[in-house]
Amino acid sequence: MVNRVPNPHDLEAIETASLDELRSLQLKRLQWSVGHAYKNVAPYRAKCDAVGIVPADLKSLDDLAKFPFTVKDDLRQSYPFGMFAVPQRDIVRIHASSGTTGKPTVVAYTRNDIETWATVVARSIRASGGEADDMIHIAYGYGLFTGGLGAHYGAEKLGATVVPMSGGQTPKQVQLILDFKPDIIMVTPSYMLNIADEFERQGLDPAESSLQVGIFGAEPWGGAMRKEIEQRCGLDAVDIYGLSEVIGPGVANECIESKDGPTIWEDHFYPEIIDPETGDCLADGEPGELVFTSLTKEALPIIRYRTRDLTRLLPGTSRTMRRMDKITGRSDDMLIIRGVNVFPTQIEEQVLAVAGLAPHYQIRVGRDGQLDVITVQVEKTLEAATATDNRSTALAGKLRKSIKDFVGVSAVIEVCEPGGVTRSEGKAVRVIDERH
Repeated sequence: MVNRVPNPHDLEAIETASLDELRSLQLKRLQWSVGHAYKNVAPYRAKCDAVGIVPADLKSLDDLAKFPFTVKDDLRQSYPFGMFAVPQRDIVRIHASSGTTGKPTVVAYTRNDIETWATVVARSIRASGGEADDMIHIAYGYGLFTGGLGAHYGAEKLGATVVPMSGGQTPKQVQLILDFKPDIIMVTPSYMLNIADEFERQGLDPAESSLQVGIFGAEPWGGAMRKEIEQRCGLDAVDIYGLSEVIGPGVANECIESKDGPTIWEDHFYPEIIDPETGDCLADGEPGELVFTSLTKEALPIIRYRTRDLTRLLPGTSRTMRRMDKITGRSDDMLIIRGVNVFPTQIEEQVLAVAGLAPHYQIRVGRDGQLDVITVQVEKTLEAATATDNRSTALAGKLRKSIKDFVGVSAVIEVCEPGGVTRSEGKAVRVIDERH
């Protein structure tokens, strides 16, 4: 892999500012953002009034904990535009979630918001080792999903050459990577594995491509997935984090020199960790639910937004700003199987630990009478599939034992041939819960 550590002289001053400078800027911006939301967003003002708190009560960063949370249902209940803080004439872009679990959450951007977004994504790409001379292949979906256009504007802001491929057409993804020779790819980690599979189907080694860096986000992925991608694809796999309600991709990003969890761009997004049950704030280093407050957004200021992502805050290493640990799961994605808390990422770790199994899997949860039953469908690798002996039974036995030993639940394992697990061209659908 190529040494792509950014030149310190290329960093923005705030990235390496003192903690005192950073905290001073955060308080100033936080006071503005809370005041902006209270004045212009009626649903949030009503929440504050209900607990008897006003923006003037925010005198220190610790005072933020006194203010009410914002949750996804607030955006759904105010659908479509009730959470916007500026008139429509000032809005230049609208994005929305898929709405698969109800009404979509709608987010908006002013011209300044778009500039801020492009800036934090450009900063994220630079932290990943990207430079203006690079060509960046973007395979995140374009459209209402924030991934594609968020990455696109950030790459252009950096000065890079952009290939706006979007998702899907996997053979064409491979063709353009071969022909255009991009340096960086931005895509979900699960779809990167689909692209690697397509290279191999064509008799090509994905590690021999021009790609040097992959900036992967939009779904949880762990250290085992990083190792799998880096070994197969011969690149540095770096984590980008974001969510549309906060701005989109670019809220945080790993630094290529450390790869120790995404650095949160704290000059624009103020993080907290809370106990997901009580809502109480937790100290840095303690695991809990991640909460974000936007510091500079105009169209949709978001105050204490509960992300449902489970992680912890860690001290800065490559930058002054704090890092977030790898997302261990989402509080609303947690499965309770016969009294045991199970996250899809725990299953993924066990799949990747069994030689002969590919990192393509899906979890189905159903019932046998009154008992929960979990079934893991997983593929064999090409090598295992072409072996003369039938390895499916042995592979299933290994994975079953591993899940029982390390996750604590009994699972039915279905080992299928390569291509047998349904593919996604965006965020992977890891869990199908059939108990409802």
